[in-house]
Parts: sequence; C-alpha cells; structure tokens
Amino acid sequence: MSSSQLLKGILEGCLLSIIAERETYGYEMVEKLASYGFTMVSEGSIYPLLLRMKKEGLVTTTSKALPSGGPKRKYYQLTAEGQAELEEFKIRWAAISSSVENILRRNQS
Repeated sequence: MSSSQLLKGILEGCLLSIIAERETYGYEMVEKLASYGFTMVSEGSIYPLLLRMKKEGLVTTTSKALPSGGPKRKYYQLTAEGQAELEEFKIRWAAISSSVENILRRNQS
C-alpha cells in the first residue's frame, strides 16, 4: 500500500471530523488540515474525496456569496449518514492506531 492510499482513507475521516465542527469550504479545510500537520494535502487532493462523499450522501453542499462580492463559495455540511460514518471511523481508527502503536513499541525494546 502506498502512502497516498493510506492517507486517502485517513483523510476522509479527518474531513468528516472537520466538517462536523461546522459548515466549511475547501480551502478552509486545507488550512485546518495543515494546522494539524497534514501539510502535504492540497486543495486539489481533497475535492475528489469531497465529491465522492457527496455522492455517498455523507455531506451536502450550499453555495453562498462572499461578503466581499467575489464568486460564490461551496460550503459542506455533514448529513446524518456522514455523522454515522464519522463515528465508525473513530472506532476503526482507535483500533488500528492502537494495534500499530503496540507493534512499533514492541520493536523499540
């Protein structure tokens, strides 16, 4: 498995978590991810994921005009299905991260 495949699965869960905080737009999500250390994630890499998440009914979108008068911006909101998927991601992530930590810790001693 390449690091990009691994990152894609993790990234979806992280995006769901960011969107769960409040409705948000693409660039804002990239900035939030970077603030948590995902500096390798670009806007171009999250839009295909957001499109797939919308097709799967995990998020909805609303276009809103900017106060400055610029082009409309697409905001993402979590659906009930998205919230359920986020909760499942948290459970899966806790199990996976705990298992990996256990293996890595064992190899350090």
